[in-house]
Amino acid sequence: MARYVDGFVLPVPKKNLDAYRKLAQIAGEVWKEYGALEYVECIAEDVQSGEVTSFPQAVKLQEGETVVFSWIIYESREQRDSINEKVMKDPRLADLKPENLPFDGKRLFWGGFEMLLKM
Repeated sequence: MARYVDGFVLPVPKKNLDAYRKLAQIAGEVWKEYGALEYVECIAEDVQSGEVTSFPQAVKLQEGETVVFSWIIYESREQRDSINEKVMKDPRLADLKPENLPFDGKRLFWGGFEMLLKM
């Protein structure tokens, strides 16, 4: 079952959700084209602020924003590294500079994970 997952959590202004959805659609197509097995974007629906930790606290959620939780699944870490190298050079994503994003990239967090269990 060797699989590798990149996970992302970020705040998106609700007024920018259409722009984010368009960007995510293009990004998903690019990642899948280069070999990602799955590309998933989810918008918060039942996410509460916690007393110690929570998704809203993790991204320093501000009024008028919502949390997006995303992941990309690959065959392996090696495949992920190879795919991401190609994705970052793809002209369809050339405008992915901080000033062009429909969200605050400084409050985005991500990481790579080895899959422990999938049922």
